[in-house]
Amino acid sequence: MSTTIKAQERKDFKNSSTKAIRSKGHVPGIIYGYKTDNKAVSLDSIDLLKTLRDEGRNAIIQLDVEGKKHSVMVNDMQMDTMKNEILHADFIVVNMDSEVDVEVPLHLTGDAQGVKDGGVLQQPLYQISITAKPNDIPQTIEVDISNLTVNETLTISDLKDSKKYTINHEDDEVIASILPPQAEEEIDSGEQQESGEPENAEGREGEEEEAE
Repeated sequence: MSTTIKAQERKDFKNSSTKAIRSKGHVPGIIYGYKTDNKAVSLDSIDLLKTLRDEGRNAIIQLDVEGKKHSVMVNDMQMDTMKNEILHADFIVVNMDSEVDVEVPLHLTGDAQGVKDGGVLQQPLYQISITAKPNDIPQTIEVDISNLTVNETLTISDLKDSKKYTINHEDDEVIASILPPQAEEEIDSGEQQESGEPENAEGREGEEEEAE
């Protein structure tokens, strides 16, 4: 069940008006898309942040613009990362019967056996592109790595098939792998040698002897 957020139409686009909207704790935005004319709106920033936190970045929101509801997704956001505030949001109206392409967070679950054995977990992929109908978009895609051992790799082909969405990646793209312990040790020792060995050490030793 999607969350409903009330919004008001905006007709004043002066900078002073936009600042006034934000000072009241609201977010200026725009809605567009399926069978909808572009319309500037504003809505409560706390309601929007809470919905995205609880339901995910790809949440379907019922945006109630002065009594008329639109099924929307957040297509883009401008953030003030210092204040954790949304400065502006673009909402795209979706056709609930048509598929859309979205990025979904990838979460690794479980404690990998390879890490318990001293290996190092590598995760090169944190988002997965999928195609699905709006109501079939998962909040996250979870992968259990409990049985992943040293020198083993998980790829896209290892993900369980879903009838609800299509994954838009090559089968051999790496999701996670466990590096052997010695690989990490070699990297560490190399860094220590590089930082611990002064440049022109022999020259300085010679200078010290001459000084004596």
